[in-house]
Amino acid sequence: MEREIRNVAVIDIGKTNAKLVLHDLETADDLAVLTTPNLVLKDGLYPHYDIDHLWRFILEGLAALSCEKPVDAISLTTHGASIALIGPDDLALPVLDYEYELDAEFIAAYRAERPDFSETQSPALPGGLNVGAQLAWLETRFPERFAQAETILTYPQYWAYRLTGVRACEVTQLGCHTDLWRPAERDFSSLVDRRGWRGKFAPLRSAFDELGALKPEIRDAMARDWDIPVFCGIHDSNASLLPHLMTRQAPFTVVSTGTWAILFAVGTEPKPLDKDRDTLANVDAFARPVPSARFMAGREFSEMAGAEPGEASREAAERVIVRNAMALPSFAKGTGPFPTRVGDWTLDPAMLDQGERTAAASLSAALTTETCLSLIGASGPIIVEGPFAKNTIYCDALEALTGQPVEAKPGLTGTAAGAALLARGIAGRAGRANTETKEARRRAPWPGLQDYAETWRRHVAGGRAAEADVLVGGE
Repeated sequence: MEREIRNVAVIDIGKTNAKLVLHDLETADDLAVLTTPNLVLKDGLYPHYDIDHLWRFILEGLAALSCEKPVDAISLTTHGASIALIGPDDLALPVLDYEYELDAEFIAAYRAERPDFSETQSPALPGGLNVGAQLAWLETRFPERFAQAETILTYPQYWAYRLTGVRACEVTQLGCHTDLWRPAERDFSSLVDRRGWRGKFAPLRSAFDELGALKPEIRDAMARDWDIPVFCGIHDSNASLLPHLMTRQAPFTVVSTGTWAILFAVGTEPKPLDKDRDTLANVDAFARPVPSARFMAGREFSEMAGAEPGEASREAAERVIVRNAMALPSFAKGTGPFPTRVGDWTLDPAMLDQGERTAAASLSAALTTETCLSLIGASGPIIVEGPFAKNTIYCDALEALTGQPVEAKPGLTGTAAGAALLARGIAGRAGRANTETKEARRRAPWPGLQDYAETWRRHVAGGRAAEADVLVGGE
């Protein structure tokens, strides 16, 4: 008799932290959450993720969670811009940290080779944020070890392989600014064929697919005597999007926040995307392209607000507005809608107390988000997922700036609910009328904010440009 799936253990590997969440599908509650830093090792061939640390965390965490409640299934979600090359035993090469600055000579050669934006809807990004650049760099620098790789796995599916022994790839990861995917054709890009990589990629599977049962030795450590299915997995921002795709009527926009803010405009009128301003087409769990924009919200906010930002009050924000104290992007080089600007302030931030500095950072993040929404033609209610949903200044300002209701979903593990839903299967996607938008709290008007916003926009439009060596956009 097939076991009913209720409690799903979600392995959620973000760029900054990894989490293991036990999620109850019936109540939509997170029953337990374990966390660990996602460490980057600087030794060896190049900066790479500490895979051994993550694996120990996963094994120990699964055993610990199974003591809390029965684990009926396992699902996976990870950050994008990472890829795994598998040899006869395990990794043929370490998993490259996507923030590693690939050398300029290589990047110039790769930019001449990569597919046009019109084919992939994937903008040229710095470092290793284009997975195609990572693969080409690894092949160029380590040809023998690259040749020994039997299979290329997308990142959530690498962890699924460790758990089941089944090799797979999945489209939400391939469609995440990789240069490897043609969203309109639902096929690999010309770069994949030109480089001869197609045969190395593991078979494509749906994010909803049950790949196989958890390996017996891992299940035994969880003290369970039943098969535990492992589901294929999904890109983390797409995991945040999935519950809304399954329950809401378009149009709407999801802003998934963390280290990055990823914006998905669902049901919007088609609008040309700007490859030079970090807009792109992501691919949802049903393999459909979704107009998207991104900026490094968490990293930007940390740079603007300082090491201990705390919370900002409405009063602090109003003082910031009166003084026209502004943080101006970009503090994360080469990313977001203002990639050629160097982040700066209209005054010395030391002149602000901590609450005011946090308020200025929150307003800047809201204004950058509004810019991204405009670039992708977003419409309808705005759902903010993740850490920024706890920031009332950000949410209040975003609603006032856009004129659209903003719903804050502040759960620590917003991606977990979406990844857990994979265990319900693709048949669970049938939409149901959304009632949450009607109940969204309308925020009070904010005098002076629109004038502040206009001044901020003028500063950003006329502000100082970044160094000439910043590579972004273009071919």
